[in-house]
Amino acid sequence: MSYKIVVDSCCDLSEDMRNWDNLAVVPLTLEINDYRIFDDENFDQDDFISRMKANGGIAKSACPAPDAFKKAYEGDYDEVFVLTITDKLSGTYNSALQGKMLYEEEFGDGKKIHVFNSLATSGLETIVARKIKELADGGADFDTVVNTVEDFIVNHTALYFCLESLDALKKNGRLFALAANVLEKIRVKLICKRTQEGNISLVTQDLTINRAVIKTSKIICEQLEGKDLSDASLIITYVCCEDRAKLVAQKISDKLNFGKVEIIKASGLNSLYASDGGIIVSYSF
Repeated sequence: MSYKIVVDSCCDLSEDMRNWDNLAVVPLTLEINDYRIFDDENFDQDDFISRMKANGGIAKSACPAPDAFKKAYEGDYDEVFVLTITDKLSGTYNSALQGKMLYEEEFGDGKKIHVFNSLATSGLETIVARKIKELADGGADFDTVVNTVEDFIVNHTALYFCLESLDALKKNGRLFALAANVLEKIRVKLICKRTQEGNISLVTQDLTINRAVIKTSKIICEQLEGKDLSDASLIITYVCCEDRAKLVAQKISDKLNFGKVEIIKASGLNSLYASDGGIIVSYSF
C-alpha cells in the first residue's frame, strides 16, 4: 500500500525529511503589518526576526485553509497520514480535518486519511513524522500506524522550551494566565513544557536565559535518568542562537545517550513564537 505524509510548516524539517518523496508540507502564513509571507522553504529567519524587532516584537500567523490540506491529500496514494501543531495553539488541526471532509465529499472515502494532533510543535512534529514513516515503511497496516502513533505522541514524547522573550506569545494570546501574571511582576526567563493535552505549562524560571537553558537541560536529564534512549531522538530547535542550542545539546548529551541528536533552525511559525534567542527541546523516550 502506498502512503503519503502531510505536515504543516510547524514541523521543523531535518535534512533527511527534505528528501522524502512522499512528504507534503502545508504552510501557515506569517504577517508583520503589510508584510505577508508563506512559512515555506523560502523563509529567512534572520530577516523575519529583524522585521519583528523593528515592529516591537509583534507578528501574526494564520493557519492554512481547509482547501490547502485537501489538495495535499490528492495523489496516487492509498493512505495519507497528516500531522499538525497542537489544536490548543492553532486552528490548523481543525483545518486539516475540514480538508479531509472536503476531499471525501469530492472523491469519496476510498482513500484512508488520518489527522494526528501532535499536541506540540517544532521538533516534536519532526520526531512523530519519522515514527509514522518508520512504521509505514516497516509494513504496519493503517490502523496499527494510527494507534501506535497516537500512543507515542501522548506517552513517549516531550517538549520543553526556554525563551529569551515571551512577548510574541503574550501579544498573540498564546500565554497562559500564570505566566502573564509573573511577567507583570518581574522579567524572568520562564521554562515551560507541553502538557499531555497540548497546552503550555510553567515548570520553573530563572533570572537569565543562560541559567534557564542549563536548568532546562538538568530537568530533562533528571527525568530521563536510567532510561535506555538508544532508539530515542533529541532535537534542539533554535531561533538566531545556534551556539545556545549547541550548549543545550552538549549538556544533555553529557548525561544521556540519545540514539540521535540534532540541532535544527526553527521554521517560520516557531521562530515567530519562540522569538530571538528561543530554544525548543523535543525528544522521544
